[in-house]
Amino acid sequence: MTEIIEDSKLIELATNGESEAFGDLYDRYVKRIYNYIYYRTGNVNEAEDLTARVFQRAFRHIQNYNQRGVPFSAWLYRIAHNLVANWYRDRSRKKEVALNDHIESTTHFDFPENRLEKNEETAKLLKAIRRLPAERQQLIILKFVEGLSNSDIGVIMRRSEGAIKSLYHRTLQSLRNEVEKIEKPDMKNYKNR
Repeated sequence: MTEIIEDSKLIELATNGESEAFGDLYDRYVKRIYNYIYYRTGNVNEAEDLTARVFQRAFRHIQNYNQRGVPFSAWLYRIAHNLVANWYRDRSRKKEVALNDHIESTTHFDFPENRLEKNEETAKLLKAIRRLPAERQQLIILKFVEGLSNSDIGVIMRRSEGAIKSLYHRTLQSLRNEVEKIEKPDMKNYKNR
């Protein structure tokens, strides 16, 4: 039976130059960081590249990490957030998620029309999420994809739990408005035809 080592011990070992300890930290967090980046970028290749860069940066700066009550995962999410922000700034545009990259059937007995309807609904929701400011996208991903609590999200986003609750409420309202905009046809386009 293998012993599960706590993050703090692995960080201590990694800080002292033990690359195997950092490898264990990588194994624990790579999927979560990849998912976060994928949902922010909507691109598998970019998500893989940025995830690798998160861990390269973390490895180079592990000796600067201070355990002041902030989880190691929060440090990684902050690095990921900064890299994604730079990625958007460098490209100055947002990408849409390709349906075949994201959608999967939940049952083998799904009728084609049901899958099409699910794909369309998911595409609308992802499009609406990508219209939100980066901070609100981050909140949605941490809450619904990663399943983190408001207090954990507060640590990552450097806000109080109350501020996260308030931002969450405003984000859901904004998301609802964006979905409505997507669902309503643009009347100007019809008049100009």
